[in-house]
Amino acid sequence: MEFKINRNTLLDGIQKTLGIVEKKTVIPILNNVFLQADTNKLKIIATDREISLISDYDAEVVEKGEITISAKKIYEMAREIQGEVINFTKKNNIVKISCQRAFYKIPGLPAEDFPSIIDDKDIQLYKIKGIIIKELINKTAFAMATDETRKNLNGVLLEAGTDGSNHLLRMVATDGHRLALAKGYTYEPSLKTGKGVIIPRKGLMEVKKIIDENEDIYIGLHKNTFVVKTENTLLKVGLVDADYPDYKKVIPTEKGFIVTLERESFLHALRRMSVVSSERYGGVILSFAEGKLTLNSTNLDVGEATEEIDIDYKGDVVDSGFNVNYLIDAISVINKDQIIFEVGLGLKPSVIKQSEDDNYLCIVMPLKI
Repeated sequence: MEFKINRNTLLDGIQKTLGIVEKKTVIPILNNVFLQADTNKLKIIATDREISLISDYDAEVVEKGEITISAKKIYEMAREIQGEVINFTKKNNIVKISCQRAFYKIPGLPAEDFPSIIDDKDIQLYKIKGIIIKELINKTAFAMATDETRKNLNGVLLEAGTDGSNHLLRMVATDGHRLALAKGYTYEPSLKTGKGVIIPRKGLMEVKKIIDENEDIYIGLHKNTFVVKTENTLLKVGLVDADYPDYKKVIPTEKGFIVTLERESFLHALRRMSVVSSERYGGVILSFAEGKLTLNSTNLDVGEATEEIDIDYKGDVVDSGFNVNYLIDAISVINKDQIIFEVGLGLKPSVIKQSEDDNYLCIVMPLKI
């Protein structure tokens, strides 16, 4: 086996695998990437048995062959090497890597010991703008549960549907204290998701990594896996085999009072409140009064913060408490100048929306004050 490849190309290919390869495993070969040199192409494969990535890159192949080597080590070597082209040769499972005057020799593991990854050719894929999937992930991923025992909430629900004559994808995430929902419109009828599919946290982050928001991608479902295809990469993510809760029951049917707020001023005020928050207490009290909103956060361990901002409000004085970080997360992902805040009365949930469309909402449960 012998080939030459552009250093930046190799770095890009290996970097995509680093979040997939197993860091702690009793199966050493899962720390490795599979390298296959074929006619003018280098195929790079990584898997943890739940997520699999297959990428093809241009290379000058002198002798065909395959080997598995440590993903972390090959990345570190390529990162530190100075030069444009890296040379690889393999003999008896020993890989020699060289560039200019730098030379490495590292042991590999036989390619035949690597788990079999099928590059399915018959998967039905649907074209979609990369920016749509990336936006769906950005606007929901923060609300996923982190409790590993709640598998169905430790990921996002993906649904395909229609909105009038328009085709759309809907993504939902919740941790029981908040719920984020985002919609994105597609070129044509997209996935057949039935009641929806659950993409796990780790797989979702890998999907986000490989997407170029300026390019079209292809997505599909195949044998309980979510498939994403870009120009040179195929990613397969095993889906969570569980039922997602009926999120529609959580969306309030009874609106509280509605306030339109300037996104930037409100967001920065919340961030200033978060300075005095801690893991033990991260609450902020919002006091709505005619023409102004007062924010207050008090933490016995850290101190107190108070700020006023001008708002367009003419109703009664209302106080409501929230986890300040939940509000920051919900507002940070909005890219409009204004937000709509539907404040629930008492201990009813509140809703944060975009001002110009209904493609996003985040429901936040209040705190007792």
